[in-house]
Amino acid sequence: MTTPISDAALDQIFRSARSLHTFTAQPVTDDTLRALYELAQWGPTSMNCQPMRLVFVRSTQAKERLKPALSPGNVDKAMAAPVVAIVASDTRFYEQLPTQFPANPNARALFADNATLAADTAMRNSSLQGAYLILAARSLGLAAGPMSGFNPAVVNAAFFPDGAWKANFLINLGWGDATGAHPRGPRLAFEDAVRID
Repeated sequence: MTTPISDAALDQIFRSARSLHTFTAQPVTDDTLRALYELAQWGPTSMNCQPMRLVFVRSTQAKERLKPALSPGNVDKAMAAPVVAIVASDTRFYEQLPTQFPANPNARALFADNATLAADTAMRNSSLQGAYLILAARSLGLAAGPMSGFNPAVVNAAFFPDGAWKANFLINLGWGDATGAHPRGPRLAFEDAVRID
């Protein structure tokens, strides 16, 4: 049986955490990016489908490829971030199901024969996994700033020309600098967002 994590951990991951778009100059190393993925990968997905694919955009050249896809308000934030994660979904995730979900020998065919089901499942579960990535980043001390202000078609053409992976959303990653950040936005109360039927 598991026990609740400490209040300090809950504060770091949820209650005190901020979506930041300003970072220190400290680089995000390959080892940190590997640790980030290796933590985030454990979050659950339906049928263990794991459709999230990532591109960690870190080099100047890669950022220049990303830049034309960004909404004007996101250009400076993304260019200044140590890393921009492209959270993508693999439209052919089901090819991995024979090894990743052996409990159902028919799992691959279920999606291979139904493109709509496959696309919906890939998008839904890669979104879940992207959220796990944000929580994993916070757990490791990184700050994360998710962004949806971009043109997915431009990202797909620049980074996924074979069409198998599709951009879902972007996350600026780095060691956070909260200087000048706007006050944290309010959250809806339980009574305004929840029903118990």
